[in-house]
Amino acid sequence: MLLPSKPCLLLIGAGMAGTRFLDELLALGSDYQITVFNSEPFGGYNRIMLSPVLAKEKAIAEIMTHDAHWFAANGIDLHTDKSVIAIKRSQQQVITDSGEVFSYDKLIIATGSKPFILPIDNTHLPGVVSFRDIADVQKMQQVADGGKHAVVIGGGLLGLEAAYGLQKQGMQVSVVHRSEVLMNAQLDVEAGAMLQTELEAKALRFYMGNEVAEIVANADANHIQAVRLKDSRQLPCDLLVMAIGIRPNVELGIQATLEVNRGIVVNDQLLTEDANIYALGECVEHRGQTYGLVAPLYEQAKVLAQVLRGQTQAAYQGSLTSTKLKVTGINLFSAGNFNGGEGCQELIFRDPQANIYRKLVLQDNKVVGALLYGDTYDANWFFELLQNGTDITEMRDTVLFGQGFNSAA
Repeated sequence: MLLPSKPCLLLIGAGMAGTRFLDELLALGSDYQITVFNSEPFGGYNRIMLSPVLAKEKAIAEIMTHDAHWFAANGIDLHTDKSVIAIKRSQQQVITDSGEVFSYDKLIIATGSKPFILPIDNTHLPGVVSFRDIADVQKMQQVADGGKHAVVIGGGLLGLEAAYGLQKQGMQVSVVHRSEVLMNAQLDVEAGAMLQTELEAKALRFYMGNEVAEIVANADANHIQAVRLKDSRQLPCDLLVMAIGIRPNVELGIQATLEVNRGIVVNDQLLTEDANIYALGECVEHRGQTYGLVAPLYEQAKVLAQVLRGQTQAAYQGSLTSTKLKVTGINLFSAGNFNGGEGCQELIFRDPQANIYRKLVLQDNKVVGALLYGDTYDANWFFELLQNGTDITEMRDTVLFGQGFNSAA
C-alpha cells in the first residue's frame, strides 16, 4: 500500500529568520516535504558576524549556521544560487529565474530586506558597495587590499562595523552621517558624543550632519575616485560603502498581488491574505510594524513553526525591541523611549573617567526607556522592568545602580 505523500512546504530565503524557522519546525517534528530557495551560493549563515569576516577575524566557514550538509541531513531540498521570480497563486506554484516550476501546499516568503542605495549617479562603479551579504564583504576586501581611502555612508551600527573592519585592514576611513548623533536610532546626544570621541581616538574620521552629494569617477570612468559632500568638500575614495539602512524586500509580494505596505502584510499567524502563503522576517509588516533586529524575527519564526504544526492558539503579538551590542569593543544597550520627552523624568549616572553612562527614562514611576553606554551588565534587568511595567517607586533612589543594589525588588 502506498503511503500518502507529505505536503510540500516551500521556503523562499535561507536567512536568519528562515533558518530559525526550520530549526523550530524540526524541533516540533515536521511532517512536510521541505524545499528551500536561496539566492546566495550558500546555506544559512550568521549575518551579524559579517563584520568579523570583513576584519579578517573570522573565516566564512566559521559563520555558517546551516550548511549544505545540514540541509541534506534533515531531508531538506536546498537550491542555492536560485531566485524565485514569480508566484502563481491560483496554481500554487512558484517559478525560478532558471524557468523551473515548483508546486506547493504551503509557501513561506522570507526574502528579508535590501540595502538602500543613494539615488545619485555612478553607484554602479567598481568600488561602490553595500554591506549586506558575503558577496559585499568579498568585494570590500578585494578593494581594501589595494585601496587607501574608504568612505562609509551611514553612522549607524552597520556603518560603524564596516568602518572598523576596513580600518583593521589598514585603510583610512571616513564616516559620513546625516544626523549629528552617531547611532541615533540607539543612542541619545550624550552617548553618541561619547562614542564619537572614542572612535576618533582610534583614528576614524567623521563628517556629521552631512551627506554624499556626488560620486566622482576616475579619468577613465571605470572606478570611483572621490566623493563630494553637500558642503562641497571632496574626499578621496577608493572604496565607498553604503550602509544607510534597509528596505523590506517585497517584490514577490507585489508580483503575487498580496497586500503590501512597507512590508508584506501578515496577521498574528504570519499569514498573508492568501490562505496558503505565509511571510516571515524583515520582509513582513505586522500590525503596522516592520522589524530589522534578530530577536523579533526569531519570535516570528517560533510562532510560524507552531502554526504550521497545527497549534491554533499560536499568535505573534509583536515585539518590544531592545538593542544590546558591542561596537568596536564598546558595549551599548538601549530600549524603549530612551530620549524621553513630555511627561517623562530622567535618571542619569555618569562616570567620565570610565566612559560609563546610564540613563533611565521614567513615566509614572515606571521605566519606559533605558540607555547604557560602556557597561551593560544590568541591561536584562532594566529591560524586564520596562517590559513588565514595574513600579519602581520603592527603589527610585538606587535603581540606576542595578539589580545588585535592589535585590529585594
